[in-house]
Amino acid sequence: MSMWNPWRGCKKYSEGCLHCYIHKGDLKRHINTQDITKTKDFYKPIEKLKNGQYKMKSGMVYVCFSTDFFIEEADAWRDECWKMIKERQDCTFLFLTKRIDRWEVCLPEDWPEGYDHVVVCCTVENQKNADHKLSIFKTLPIKHKCITAQPLLEHIEIEKYLDDIELVVVGGESDIAARPLNYDWVLDLRQQCIRKNVNFEFRQCGTYTIKDGKMYKVQTKDLIKKAKSAHIDYRRVT
Repeated sequence: MSMWNPWRGCKKYSEGCLHCYIHKGDLKRHINTQDITKTKDFYKPIEKLKNGQYKMKSGMVYVCFSTDFFIEEADAWRDECWKMIKERQDCTFLFLTKRIDRWEVCLPEDWPEGYDHVVVCCTVENQKNADHKLSIFKTLPIKHKCITAQPLLEHIEIEKYLDDIELVVVGGESDIAARPLNYDWVLDLRQQCIRKNVNFEFRQCGTYTIKDGKMYKVQTKDLIKKAKSAHIDYRRVT
């Protein structure tokens, strides 16, 4: 598994961005998160060793996990990234985006039916954004689609959008002022995925998680462990 961040910096875009860990981390380091700049790793996928082999190994590559691959300020750089992605067909490139509504202006010219080695994950956090973003997402020619509902801020119905979705990831918000995650919302999303035979993963609890009507405060170091201990992940039946 590799990480590739061709640029850094981001701008809050939706309700889920309120307590973004990137912004919080940058604030502590006195960095302006809204400055979108190229990183030293921009050409990471195609950098080579002296023997001519790629430095970055084959396999899964997580793209722009500290920013958004579709952010407007990177429009001038993205075509070059698509070319590098196309060159490295021995890798699977995965990126999340809150800006799926910018899809048409962010595509490479040779995309029409999609790249086999690219996974696109659309992020939603409430019903309003789920209906807006997923109604667009379901129409797009993408070979591998995922949905991330994190931080999940309310009960959402997404079953009608699950055709052709490979995975739904759900998680709560992590922050001292985090908005609570109700475990019932997680279970209901799980049932929606089971009915559509879509992979489901409970990624992490919220700092404040409600279960059986009781509010629990979970330490950051335990958020993932507590979610995994619920043993509610679902793998589709083939």
